[in-house]
Amino acid sequence: MKRTTGKRLFAFCMVTCLVLGGYFAQPASAAGQEVVVFAAASTTSAVTDIAALYASKGLGEVKTSFASSSTLAKQIEQGAPAGVFLSANQEWMDYIEKKDLVVPGSRANLLRNRIVLIVPNDSKAADVKLAEKPDLLALLGKDGKLSVGDPAHVPVGMYGKQALESLGLWKAIEARIAPAKDVRAGLALVERGEAPLGLVYESDAALSEKVRIIGIFPAGSHPDVIYPVGVVKGEQAEAAAKFAAFLQTPESLAIFAKYGFAGM
Repeated sequence: MKRTTGKRLFAFCMVTCLVLGGYFAQPASAAGQEVVVFAAASTTSAVTDIAALYASKGLGEVKTSFASSSTLAKQIEQGAPAGVFLSANQEWMDYIEKKDLVVPGSRANLLRNRIVLIVPNDSKAADVKLAEKPDLLALLGKDGKLSVGDPAHVPVGMYGKQALESLGLWKAIEARIAPAKDVRAGLALVERGEAPLGLVYESDAALSEKVRIIGIFPAGSHPDVIYPVGVVKGEQAEAAAKFAAFLQTPESLAIFAKYGFAGM
């Protein structure tokens, strides 16, 4: 993973201090305003903990909604009352930004992740080197399917399809995909043994005791997995900006790291 340079760390700290400094200068009524956070399903555990920490500090109440980034972006477009959007890819943040739904200057790249191949813990499958184009059909068996977020719109599936196409593996298994509504749903199929193979984020695989990683997609086989965060225009914008800034503090980044995410 890329390490933060001294200059970038200094700049980040300065921005965070300025934003949070302004936050603590706000009246109590502003500080206590409720914020609704729409966040990618893969961030469920981390954002839930961060929201609880935020509330425990008396900074305000946070309501969370987790789903695929595509679902959340469409809901925001339709007027859902979101204050903060944390997307699992750039495309869906671009989508709502082009709709003029993001507060200018509020967007920031927050996290990095990786996509991996997983199998149930009791699988006999050995580790594979994806750059060497392993026989994925053999891993799937006669009737097995690859569980993954729907490549048509779910970020993990979009990354996965791009990686498999880049490695020349997509055509062989395209008809053997089991599209899921989000990454957690795809993980669950493998956990239950309903799919012999799955493609998820490394952070989700790390959370489960029922699966193991057998392959990591090589760098360059797909766009970098980057999670941008932005403030959604609307009545919550002021309070949402404070929570978005809190997501970028060392305390919050430590929680993300606990759950397998890397910082920028």
